[in-house]
Amino acid sequence: MLADDLILVSVDDHLVEPPGLFDGRLPARFADSAPRVERKADGSDVWVFEGQEIPNIGLNAVAGRPPEEYGIEPTRFDDLRPGAYDVDRRIDDMNANGVLGSMCFPSFPQFCGQVFAKASDPQLGLAVLRAYNDWHIDAWCGAHPGRFIPLAVLPIWDPDLMADEVHRVAAKGCHAVTFSENPEKLGLPSFHREHWDPFWTACADLGTVVCLHLGSSSEVVMTSLEAPITTMISLQPMNLVQAAADLLWSRVIREFPVRIALSEGGIGWIPYFLERADYVYERHARWTGSDFGGRLPSEVFRERFLTCFIDDGAGIELRDHIGVESICWECDYPHSDSTWPNSPERLLRSLDGVHRTDIEAITHRNAMREFQFDPFSHRPLEQSTVGALRAEATGVDTQVRSSGQGRPAPDEPVTLLALMEKAQGVLDAASGTAPTA
Repeated sequence: MLADDLILVSVDDHLVEPPGLFDGRLPARFADSAPRVERKADGSDVWVFEGQEIPNIGLNAVAGRPPEEYGIEPTRFDDLRPGAYDVDRRIDDMNANGVLGSMCFPSFPQFCGQVFAKASDPQLGLAVLRAYNDWHIDAWCGAHPGRFIPLAVLPIWDPDLMADEVHRVAAKGCHAVTFSENPEKLGLPSFHREHWDPFWTACADLGTVVCLHLGSSSEVVMTSLEAPITTMISLQPMNLVQAAADLLWSRVIREFPVRIALSEGGIGWIPYFLERADYVYERHARWTGSDFGGRLPSEVFRERFLTCFIDDGAGIELRDHIGVESICWECDYPHSDSTWPNSPERLLRSLDGVHRTDIEAITHRNAMREFQFDPFSHRPLEQSTVGALRAEATGVDTQVRSSGQGRPAPDEPVTLLALMEKAQGVLDAASGTAPTA
């Protein structure tokens, strides 16, 4: 199969929210309290909500930049590739990469709307959250029908309101929502509590996919503060290994027929995980009270979990142990792990020797089925291939461009402690507080 013949739907990309997002979208009594973008004295742009400043951290949007310029410094919109925040330019960049469809996770609200959850007035938080979802569904996704899979954030402070929002956005054609990979880490009840039942019920009733993105617990896996930062980056998917285990053995999977997406978690770890789960069940089910209704944990996992990968040759080789019908592909634009603008070529290396039926399932058909996404109702299949889309993007510049803000290579590996201290300095500068020792 040639790269030009692929049809690609990415189930994990990101957007940087543009200024003016909330203009005209809030009730009059909340209009003056809407989040807004401000430019600081150092030239960086930050979102401001109820006095809290949320900088756009550099690694969040580095598409088109040379790797030596990656970092955590706050940026301004002028330094970003416009496709990060301008939906028309995003389509240009998708076409240049041969990507037909994309699901975009939020940035400044955080993965499951933590910023809105902290509003001093819950009514304001809810109004802002609903305005955000309306913008995402109507303005971002609606600007180019058939090119985006809508994704909603939820009012995680109230499960009944979450259920209401699941129903509200489903009526607008949105069948995916973000949630935390570990709500307990956010100071909320764990997956194992009945607290969340209204939410699970709504998602099960409507076929809404619950997307747990890596890092949505606001924590990362750490070994040592003195470890190189690459240690933490390498271990990031472990958050979703933990989330998968937590949910697989929970009452949620037994009692609610929901579909869970492990967003940006990779797939190469899954065969061992499933083998281990089945072994644990065989050895320990009787005394632990575990019960999968006469089925194996691995069988239930393949039925209920949706997985995705950016570049995972080992996982593709072991796809039959994972379950081909549960695997999706992701681009991760414009993050630092993204394969843009060479995703088709990079992906094809892993797909070498794979049957066309499996390729089609992994690259687009699984995503279309699970997220109730039908791009071909807007664009014929023959105009949806990598080759056809790239033919529409002949004027798009995909060359790596320096921002002119290069930095010398460090003398030694950057440690997690050093990065945390730097990040704290960024946050202190944003909030106007004095740096701490």
